[in-house]
Amino acid sequence: MTDAGSVLLNLLDLEELDTNLYRGVGSGGETPMRIYGGQVIAQALAAAYASVPERLCHSLHAYFIRPGDPSKPVIYEVDPARDGGSFTTRRVTAIQNGRQILNLAASFHLVESGWEHQHEMPDVPAPDGLLSRDELHRQHAHRIAEDQYAEFIKERPFEIRDIEPRDPLDPEITSDINHMWIRMEAAKGAGPQLQHVLMAYASDFGLLGSALRPHGLTWHKPEAMTASLDHAMWFHAPVQFENWHLYTMDSPFGGGGRGFNRGSIYTQDGQLVASVAQEGLMRPIKER
Repeated sequence: MTDAGSVLLNLLDLEELDTNLYRGVGSGGETPMRIYGGQVIAQALAAAYASVPERLCHSLHAYFIRPGDPSKPVIYEVDPARDGGSFTTRRVTAIQNGRQILNLAASFHLVESGWEHQHEMPDVPAPDGLLSRDELHRQHAHRIAEDQYAEFIKERPFEIRDIEPRDPLDPEITSDINHMWIRMEAAKGAGPQLQHVLMAYASDFGLLGSALRPHGLTWHKPEAMTASLDHAMWFHAPVQFENWHLYTMDSPFGGGGRGFNRGSIYTQDGQLVASVAQEGLMRPIKER
């Protein structure tokens, strides 16, 4: 396991303070400026799972209310809303400085059989032979400002290989359709609950970027104020996230300072294991 993978697992290992009350670390995630949204979602899901050991999450819905401060811990309060015969519901509130930063509702389902169908996985190149995002970042690192260099090239807990990578500093205008292969070594040997938590963490990475693509923008081109506003995720099948998964995303709509994004996550052999939807802020930064 990489050092970044160990850091991630530590981030998701919550401290139990009391019944239905947990504390998570705020620092150490994807950005030092604010807590990465996927980190808060994953920690909130981990808190919910602490009281639902026998059932797997099939859906979660979250609203980001305030940006999280990575210099401080986050308190997670779990409301055991319902324990039914087939479904269990939990609501989780993430709190910093006495104020909510995220609300999450998660539903857990007893394993059942039924009719099955799914959309086919897009026909895209396999991950073998594609450059990793870390390798591409190192190729562009000489163009990065000194104060951003360490963050730009730091080791990440997951490996990403973009199907059609763009120049992160001078991106062209292109289609909103965005495919990337992703896997997480840290998931190897994890139980089914932690596999979900890890995939939830990764599901926020690059999703809002789909809405930026038609406008020639990236996180490293400071023309837009961006932030995740909400996040929904559905788990369709058990996950083994140490293996390659195709995360295929698109953005059907952008307007009013917001962009709407969708994602589907497939195993390498084509099974749809999760679906994602999110609206994000993409407000133009006006020159003064």
